[in-house]
Amino acid sequence: MPSGKRSSRSDENEVETSRPLDPGIYEGLAGVRLAMRLFLSFSEAAVTEAGVTSQQYQALLVIKVAPGGQIMVRDLADQMLLQHHGAVQLVDRLATAGFAVRIPSAEDKRSVLIGLTPEGEELVERLARTHLKGMLANERLLVESLKRLRRLSRLS
Repeated sequence: MPSGKRSSRSDENEVETSRPLDPGIYEGLAGVRLAMRLFLSFSEAAVTEAGVTSQQYQALLVIKVAPGGQIMVRDLADQMLLQHHGAVQLVDRLATAGFAVRIPSAEDKRSVLIGLTPEGEELVERLARTHLKGMLANERLLVESLKRLRRLSRLS
């Protein structure tokens, strides 16, 4: 599970900087960006139709995959790359919409966990199914572009 923290690149992912890039690299990068833009456009339409924002959907996914289906606000903030107060506001909006609930922590009475309501569970399930189809629709372009980049980066 990604922590939201940036890690340093390994040597195998370093790209030679002394020679010009192969023109195919640009084609591969353009293909990856096109696949991402197509998916993000699809995603934006899907979440808008469902009555939530992309950020709210992402938060629902983060909560869904958290151990026990519950997450502390600070961990949600880390996963979402948000400041703590931004995560609190996001949770407020999810709770007001009936998709998330605050749960007092059994371990630390000062802490509050965030979980999904049955409505939140249903929404994230429905949107995840829709997003899976949308992502797979662009699989070929994305895979071909990434393979091209991997192959050409080894030649550079």
